[in-house]
Amino acid sequence: MYVVVGLGNPGKEYAATRHNIGFIFLDYLAEKYRFTFKGTKWQADAAKDLSWGYPVLFLKPQTYMNRSGVAVRAVADFYQIEPSKIIVVHDDLDLPLGRTKIMLNRGAGGHNGIRSLIEHLGGNDFVRVRVGIGRPDNAAKVSDFVLSRFGQEDAEMVREELERIESGVRLIMEEGVSVAMNRINSEPV
Repeated sequence: MYVVVGLGNPGKEYAATRHNIGFIFLDYLAEKYRFTFKGTKWQADAAKDLSWGYPVLFLKPQTYMNRSGVAVRAVADFYQIEPSKIIVVHDDLDLPLGRTKIMLNRGAGGHNGIRSLIEHLGGNDFVRVRVGIGRPDNAAKVSDFVLSRFGQEDAEMVREELERIESGVRLIMEEGVSVAMNRINSEPV
């Protein structure tokens, strides 16, 4: 079984923000494949689904971004999931909107949610799907920017990106991380 983790912050005030692209992706899948997230004892909303032909546990930590590792570790321990079977979808300021990259064995790169995962999982052996959200012109405005909502002009690009993320995640599971990295990372914006 794979665990696909979407990073984000719980609560309506954070819904649909750039920082919550992981939650947005999992909600997109839930709507597309008609599954429902439920609260769990692991401080996460979870849904098991077989739509792709094999069991996948989709997970939205409810611990806030900076403590995402707490929930993911609890699930990994319960199901005895190896870090290599954990795929984490998260926002990335260093990639432009419309760009997705798949990475393995990398540092946190300034992302507090990833830092928490590395800390709680005891390493960086999980797969990361970095989803570009762009970067504001003014570095002082980064926190406001990541907590802003996508504009109307971004809606089509975000929709296309959700499809690309799904393709990447499925490639990871079906053909391996190397194939997924080669295909997704080389796609033009």
